[in-house]
Amino acid sequence: MLINVNCIRRTPAALLRKAGLSAAVLSLSLANAFAAPAFDQPDADFRGSLNAAGVVYAGSEAQLSGRGFTPGQEVILLQNGHTLTPEALVADKDGNLRATVAIPADAATGLHPVVMQVSKPSTASIFNLKVSPKVELSGQDKFELQSQHLVPGLYQSAYSPKSQALFVTSAVGRPPVKQSQLLKVNPKTLKIEASVTPAAQEGRTDGQVQAVYGVAVDDAQGNVWVSNTRSNTVSVYRQKDLKLVKQFEQGAASHARDVVVDQQAQRAYVSSPGSKLISVFDTKKLTALEPIELESKTRSPLSPMSLALDAENGRLYTVSASTNELIIVDLNNGNAQTVYALPGARGAAGVAVDSKNGQIYVASQGSDNLLIVDAKDSSVQHDIQIGAGALNVVFDPKTTLAYVASRGAGTVTAVNGNGEIVANLDGGSFPNHVSVDGEGNAYLVNKSKGKDDPTADRITRIHLK
Repeated sequence: MLINVNCIRRTPAALLRKAGLSAAVLSLSLANAFAAPAFDQPDADFRGSLNAAGVVYAGSEAQLSGRGFTPGQEVILLQNGHTLTPEALVADKDGNLRATVAIPADAATGLHPVVMQVSKPSTASIFNLKVSPKVELSGQDKFELQSQHLVPGLYQSAYSPKSQALFVTSAVGRPPVKQSQLLKVNPKTLKIEASVTPAAQEGRTDGQVQAVYGVAVDDAQGNVWVSNTRSNTVSVYRQKDLKLVKQFEQGAASHARDVVVDQQAQRAYVSSPGSKLISVFDTKKLTALEPIELESKTRSPLSPMSLALDAENGRLYTVSASTNELIIVDLNNGNAQTVYALPGARGAAGVAVDSKNGQIYVASQGSDNLLIVDAKDSSVQHDIQIGAGALNVVFDPKTTLAYVASRGAGTVTAVNGNGEIVANLDGGSFPNHVSVDGEGNAYLVNKSKGKDDPTADRITRIHLK
């Protein structure tokens, strides 16, 4: 079904004034659209959901799919008070439904709440249809790019100045995850120099390994720290030969995501989305320490995502995707916290810090933007539309540029401290993470869209000319 919404622009009040209709008449017309009596049988156990597949741009079509409906259940969609569906969508025998919505060319970017008015049995719900900004590619002539295919499921990378090597994690699919590797990569040739497959996870009989996701280097101890997200823990490998040094017990870090290492203080910090904790480990003794309990200024539960460390000033930074807050932990002052709201951010995911200029960079998946925040007072200096699914950001002190990986848009964007886009580069399929080596190079890893994806599973070195 094709639903054209180009004509749906006037407010409900304007339409009522033009047509001379009362609110009661409008309500009656909506009720009649269902051809069912008012206050019919309610759905006491409604589980239906509706989502748009992929990225939606102004002037494009949104492919909607729904599931969890009662077979035969009918759905009418309304946006800004107007009916989007000339005919009701009907759930099939499996409770699924599909529709195609034409998005107006002048549609504003952002989240648009769409009401699902449901009948047979009846209920109502809301889903957010996101229209993303389309940022054209630019600035390719300012950079040198070199790419190399590695292995499936690339996730993150980290550079070791001591070993002069990149360490890259990979994990494929959902549990049971049977395919995962930790790679040691030559940063000049981008060739794999060594690799290791994690051991099987104890207590499981389905073949799942201790799959590796987040990664950080500890040059002081000669180790690599990785997060084992699926088993809620972390492990430590030796940089030299990728030999396993320590496998922490399951539950040591709930849904472990990012890892950062303070080499001088001999501490590793691990974020746990879905919890309010940052797990802490002694990098010399390889023991778990008391976690840092984060505090939100909202009533919603926190979900800390990326981590950024300013070791020189003893500051640890994270952002919460669920509450859209920036949390700064003072590691030199009993882990005292400063919590800032992030106006304009939705689904905050990536964070980076320019300690010299007092700027914090926040990338948000839900709002497709990059905020540059003043570290002193949390004021938003710049709000830049980056591209669909802005996931991760890293700041390079050498070039004074921040690099943002946008998973949906398929780009990596270089932004300066003035909020200007220096370049918007092709990042291949699903760019996932960017790291820097301190020598003016950024390293992007991306994932795969499918079996025959020629741009997938690459590491790309980005060098400013």
